[in-house]
Formats: sequence, structure tokens, C-alpha cells
Amino acid sequence: MTDADGEAAGDAGESRDPRDSRERAVDGVTRRDALKAAVAVGGAAGLSACLDRLDDPDPVPGGDGPDAHPDRQYAWNDFVRTDDAGNWQLPRHQTLLYLSLPEDGPPSDSEREAVREALDALDEAYEWSHEGLLHTVGYSPAYFDRFEAELSVPEDVSLPEPTPLADYETPEFDTQDVLVHLASDRPDAVLAAEEALTGEASEANGVDFPSALTDALTEDDRRTGFFDPGMPHEEADDLAGVPEPNPVPEDAPLFMGFAAGFRGNQATEDAVAIGEGPFAEGTTESMGNWRQRLADWYGEQSFEQQVTEMFSPGHAEENLVEGVGTNLGDDSGIDRFLDTVVEDAEEYGRVGHAQKAARANRDEEGTPLLLRRHFESADDDIASLHFPSLQRSIDQFEAVRRAMNGVDATDATPAVRQRVNNGILEYIFLRHRGYFLVPPRGLRALPTPDGSEG
Repeated sequence: MTDADGEAAGDAGESRDPRDSRERAVDGVTRRDALKAAVAVGGAAGLSACLDRLDDPDPVPGGDGPDAHPDRQYAWNDFVRTDDAGNWQLPRHQTLLYLSLPEDGPPSDSEREAVREALDALDEAYEWSHEGLLHTVGYSPAYFDRFEAELSVPEDVSLPEPTPLADYETPEFDTQDVLVHLASDRPDAVLAAEEALTGEASEANGVDFPSALTDALTEDDRRTGFFDPGMPHEEADDLAGVPEPNPVPEDAPLFMGFAAGFRGNQATEDAVAIGEGPFAEGTTESMGNWRQRLADWYGEQSFEQQVTEMFSPGHAEENLVEGVGTNLGDDSGIDRFLDTVVEDAEEYGRVGHAQKAARANRDEEGTPLLLRRHFESADDDIASLHFPSLQRSIDQFEAVRRAMNGVDATDATPAVRQRVNNGILEYIFLRHRGYFLVPPRGLRALPTPDGSEG
């Protein structure tokens, strides 16, 4: 798959990992399949199954508390693995928790203190790294609507309610108050942290939790995913949306068979940071979930046509992409083809997903605006993609998503239609989207709109 809301991303190199033997099959199930399944199941049963599959695991590195961790909750790039080209690699296991306050109105002091104690304990329990635990806590527009005061952010920062960004979008919008994102290469870390945060356990990684998030909040939804080259192929056999026989390349990091998230096509963490005000060093986040239906992608499209629709006709014409695309290094080369969308539509009868979206994902100097951290999911036995996008302002994300519609290409030729020959729109279907403000660490516990508490 790709950045369904953004551009086309990169595969990762290796560091020492306690799961080096993850390919070994037990009862026909590979070790990493079992660990992924344990995270998907969650709870005490998932954690128990995970520990059973981890053969004498190394201890999970402990943390030094919130003061020792970056003020930016989304400061992950310096704390994850990279591949040989320097592309950032997300942690392999991911969990999303959607929570809300049970009553109307703003939170109480006791609720805020319960959330603060739980999150501070999390920072005590885990090192800030892919080998420990990375996490963010974000707050929706609906959360800030609980207060009479307006959200205090600069004029160039927007946090609207989510809305359809194409005529054909019919998602369920996520308007829960809080989104917690947990990520680690260690499935036991993700599961134990979740257990402590939701009150199912009183400690994690040897640290006592004086409170749980669920002392103040109710859990509305839980979603999981993974970023691990090779796992999309392993998972594809049993998933709705993927045809038989399994067509996903064995080394693909995403179900659609291509690498994505190239460092040169990503915004920096500095670029997405809010610049001033009480929420300075925070950011905004769009979190989408897209179902994938890939029968036609693999059954009707040649490799060259796939490259055309994922990247651009120029990528196919010049044979720029080999295999899953890791030969592209740290830059997809898409900037060469941003001005030829209409021309390409007329000449080839197709346009590329990445070339459409990237047109709106650049500032005046040509620097990317969005930092995309997508990962795959097999929740509900459906091939899907979670798409977190970080940017200074939500309107930047919305501009990129609308550019992905390729309206000018459909106007140029009848061969390109709303969802046919128009990038990858024929194969992806939005299920959920929500918008969130990710405050600086010091304001992550049920903040007030003016940043006076949190």
C-alpha cells in the first residue's frame, strides 16, 4: 500500500532485535505472525500468548520519566531504526486507543491528575525508543468544545471537525475525546503498557501505576497494526480484500506491494511543530483508516501500470522502480513529475497517486508539509491501512487529500474518472478519520484550551 492520504514510503534496516528468530514456525504459524496476533487480541490473553512466544526475551529498556523524554510527543525520528538509505522505520507493533470522558463538560481536577499519573508512569516504565515504547496522546475538536474558551493556537493552525474530502467518502468520523498511540518493536511492551493504562494491571515493566487512563476515561475503540516488511505477504492469505493466490510480494512492507515514506518526501519534525503559544512544539494529527480491495490491483494491472498509478507515468516510462521500490533510496523522485498531471492524463490515460498528492504537499520552497507514519492492519480480518499524518495545521492535510482526487485529470480526459485510472482511488476506501491536537508533553493530560492546565 501507500500513504493513502499522502504520497508513495521505505523499508527498514536491521538493528539487534530479540525477535531475530521470528520466522520460525510453530504449529504452522510463524513467530512474528503469532506476536502480531497477540497484539491484535490484546488484554491479558494477548499478553500471555505473546510471552509464551518470546523465548527468554531480553528485558524491555526502562525509562527515566517524562522530564527525560522529548517535549515533542511525536519526536520519534531520532529514536527508531533506519534502513540502508536512512529512511525512518516505524516500530513493528502499533495500538490505537480511542477514549472519551464519560460526562458532559470539561474534565475535573481529579480526572486530569489520574491521566497525568498514568502517563508519567508510562515514561518511567519504558525507554523512549523503538526498543522501549514510543507514544502520543492527542485531543479532538470535540474535546476542546467541552470548554467555553477558544483553543489558543496561532492563526495559521486549524483543528476543525473532520468532514468528507471527496464526494465518494462515507467514513465514520472519530470524534472521541482522546487518541493514544502506542508503538514498539516489542509486542510485550505495547501489550503490558496497554494493560496498565486501561486498569487491567497495576504495573508495567516493573513500574507501579498509581492510576489508569480509564480511571478518568472510557475506552470507545481499539485498533492495531504493524509495520514489518514481509508481514503483509504473510498476513494476506487470510484477509478480505486480497485475492488468491497470495499476490503480495514477499519483501513488501505494505499490502499494495511498494515501499513508501521516503525520507526525502517527508516533512521534518521541526516543520510540523506549532511555532508559538501555549501549544508550541505540539502538532496536529489526522488519523485515517482505509480498507483495501486489491483484486483488480493485482488481477488487472501489470507491474508498469501499478507503478504508473502508485507513482507517476514517468516512473513507469523511465523504469525508475525495481521490485517494491527500495532501489529509489531516500527519495521517490516524484518532484520531477508534479507539473505533468494533466499532460500525463491526456497522454497515458492514467495518473499517479504520489504525483497528484505531492502537488499540495510542498511549501513555496518545495519542502514537504506532512510527516506521514502509516502502517498496515489486519483488524477484523480485513486488509487495511492506518494513516497518521502530522502537520502544523489540519488544513494542510486537507489540501493534500483533495489534491489526491485528481479533479483536473478527470476534466482533461474521459479515460481518467473519479476512481478509475486515477492513482489508487479504485482500491482504497475510507472507513474512519479523526483530527487531533498533539500537545507538548507538559500539556498532554486533559489540557485546557489556553494551556493553563494539562
